[in-house]
Amino acid sequence: MDHAPGRAYIGRMNLSTRIFTLLNGRRVGRDAAGNVYYEDKKIRAHTRTRRWVDYAGPPEATKVPPEWHAWLHYTTDAPITVAAPRPWIKAHEPNHTGSAEGYRPAGHDYMGGKRAAATGDYEAWSPDSPPGP
Repeated sequence: MDHAPGRAYIGRMNLSTRIFTLLNGRRVGRDAAGNVYYEDKKIRAHTRTRRWVDYAGPPEATKVPPEWHAWLHYTTDAPITVAAPRPWIKAHEPNHTGSAEGYRPAGHDYMGGKRAAATGDYEAWSPDSPPGP
């Protein structure tokens, strides 16, 4: 989902969260994926300021990049600024488990279901095998 920069967008929040955010939230920033981050407007005595995220798409915690994850979990007081890109740093990717982009080894049914024969003393168990030693 693409949104105009600088526009206060409240995306997939349910109605009560949307109302709470409009009344109590202060927008802190937005990440490259379009997720918008908020914290309480009011400073509360003896408690941490609440922080939350409005996802730009289906809510999925692995879509939060490391610099914002550190802020959400009170590791830093301010979001970490993203430094100039370095050649060894990969772009953040959400967890792909359970999706079409997830890892599938060569023997997986979706990858043809065939793999190299096992080597060594390994024998696959089957219900018809005689009992072991």
